[in-house]
Amino acid sequence: MEFRLATRDDVPAVLALLADDPITRARGFGAVEPGPGIWAAFDAIEKDPNNELIIGVRDGAVAGTCQLTYLPGLSRGGAWRMQVEAVRIRSDLRGSGHGAALMRWAIERARERGCEMVQLTSDNKRTAAHRFYERLGFTSSHVGMKLTL
Repeated sequence: MEFRLATRDDVPAVLALLADDPITRARGFGAVEPGPGIWAAFDAIEKDPNNELIIGVRDGAVAGTCQLTYLPGLSRGGAWRMQVEAVRIRSDLRGSGHGAALMRWAIERARERGCEMVQLTSDNKRTAAHRFYERLGFTSSHVGMKLTL
């Protein structure tokens, strides 16, 4: 799998990957057709030097994705962090090492950008994903909380 920044042409395939998930669908998301909100979000990501929408391409098709956000902070001596969101691998490729390759690529990208930490959140129901991240060296060190507005 080869990794690169997503383009507008990749957005429908990324949405299909995001929709191929029962937790996402249970939340009422999962539209494959991009509407105005999706295009506005993509444009904002594309213009922001601290955001990257990444895709993994296998055999000419989008087969994986994640969003990387680079966060400056005053804690830890001004260290930058990378936040990883919306990690997805096409369902027929899960368990074949592609997700690990995507995450290793993202971690290397964080190093290239001078980040001192990579962090992510994962839904409590995603126990298999938690084991996956732990195998990559992540530790469950914090309790994440959200407030829907």
